[in-house]
Amino acid sequence: MRRITTLLAALGLVLTLAAPAVAGGPPSLSFYIDGDRYRTVGTPTDFSNTGAPDFTYDRIYALGTGLINVAEAKPGDRDFNGGRWAVMPITWHTAPTQLTSAEEVEAWADAGLLTIGETPIRLFFCSVNHVPTGLG
Repeated sequence: MRRITTLLAALGLVLTLAAPAVAGGPPSLSFYIDGDRYRTVGTPTDFSNTGAPDFTYDRIYALGTGLINVAEAKPGDRDFNGGRWAVMPITWHTAPTQLTSAEEVEAWADAGLLTIGETPIRLFFCSVNHVPTGLG
């Protein structure tokens, strides 16, 4: 009986340690940056109310249901903040359209076709990995 109890306790520990890895899921095609697709693994991090300055986050524009989000920076960019993201809400004033770069999002905002919210929906960390052409 003691062996079974020990085995069940060990199995429970293994499952507990494995759960966070499974919770993030496999890398998914998550957003566009400069017209290219990038993938990431979602994390449960939440940097809200930490007091970190706004400039320490890069923006991800949440374009809405059925559309792929757009981020403003990537690894290798001089101003890339290492995977710290501020998710910015978008309100459309025209039919929602798939945009693929931050420059497009900002141009559409300047033209009055959409509004970029002033308050982030979420502040978090996730890695960013380029999807080679033909695989995205």
